[in-house]
Amino acid sequence: MLNPVLRKNDKTARLFIFTVSFVVFAAVVILSRVKLEVDLGFDVHIFALINAVINSAVSILLITAYSAVRRKQYVAHRNLMYGAILLSVLFLVSYIAHHLLAGDTKFGGEGAIRYFYYFILITHIFLAAIILPFILFTAYRALTGEFARHTKIARYTFPLWLYVSITGVLVYLLISPYYS
Repeated sequence: MLNPVLRKNDKTARLFIFTVSFVVFAAVVILSRVKLEVDLGFDVHIFALINAVINSAVSILLITAYSAVRRKQYVAHRNLMYGAILLSVLFLVSYIAHHLLAGDTKFGGEGAIRYFYYFILITHIFLAAIILPFILFTAYRALTGEFARHTKIARYTFPLWLYVSITGVLVYLLISPYYS
């Protein structure tokens, strides 16, 4: 096992985690309603492609980190998870930039693909909205050396985070033909 990096302080951690989660959620909701009319000289939908690439990388890191921890390669697991968290922060910046600059795109598919798209989109949005505190609490438990509690919450965090990252790519693949 690894040595703790943080001193345990659940009260401060809870306040920090819930504050960060609320601020990120509020920023995404508020900024998603704003569209900046700026000509950057390039197709702003490049940010959506960047988001899909980042989500793909996060998915790979999560699966690889899971595999590492199953093989008791804790340092590799920790480093892969740091990478997944860092990429998720970069994703958030790119996501906000895309929505600020591109606005909304209407899905143009018809028939069964439309129902599939909206099912994926709705579940993706809902889980993306609630996953951040799970990720932060899971990381906190690992950083304080509470590995039993880390493992317990990670059993939920891992599949939810993986689902969000994979469906993010699916949403991009399904909506990108309708970017104008």
